[in-house]
Amino acid sequence: MKRLLLLFTVNAAIFLGDGSGVALSRYSAHDFQLTTDPAAEPWKNAPVVIADHGAMGEALPKYRTEIRSRWSDRYLYFLFICPYETLHLKPNPVTEKETYGLWEWDVAEVFISDDFEHIRRYKEFEISPRAEWVDLDIDRDSLDANKAWLWNSGFKASARIDAQKKIWYGVMQIPMDKILRKQPANGVEMRVNLYRCQGSDPNRKYIAWQPTHDHSFHVPEAFGRLRLVGK
Repeated sequence: MKRLLLLFTVNAAIFLGDGSGVALSRYSAHDFQLTTDPAAEPWKNAPVVIADHGAMGEALPKYRTEIRSRWSDRYLYFLFICPYETLHLKPNPVTEKETYGLWEWDVAEVFISDDFEHIRRYKEFEISPRAEWVDLDIDRDSLDANKAWLWNSGFKASARIDAQKKIWYGVMQIPMDKILRKQPANGVEMRVNLYRCQGSDPNRKYIAWQPTHDHSFHVPEAFGRLRLVGK
């Protein structure tokens, strides 16, 4: 899988949690239509992470990425707010089906699993500024890209580019039963890391929530935790 050989960089920003790599997602009693508007009701009081660092913690203030999260009994939601200088977009976007190799372009990413014992197995979700998407079932002990991307979670994505402000917005709606083997409830935790790839080489930026201290995002030992709250 080509992406596993790429240089990924990281940051140590955290959600509004306990200060030790714990992210919060706040409960929504109702599922909601996907919206990329941060002022919309579902997102106004959602917990926030600020990701604005790169490799080994160097500051990247131009790429100060805000991420918010909500959950319901059926879905886990993320909103990414992504400032940019120049977009690096795949020609001829397709949104009706997933896009293999989407990680070569501008994307926001969620890596997540509820398995605290076998941490090298997790799911990966990506969205582009034009709502292209891909989902993968990752097994670090069996790096078969063709097998990983054939998995289908049924997750939904929406995105919007504000060219005047130079910000793109991306929303994910991930089915809970594809990432969680128990019923979602207050206090339930999952292992998670949150990433963003921005721009083209030689100035491509790699931004992350939890440092991996490695040349890859695929370091499950570095994942933080996502805690469901508010029900």
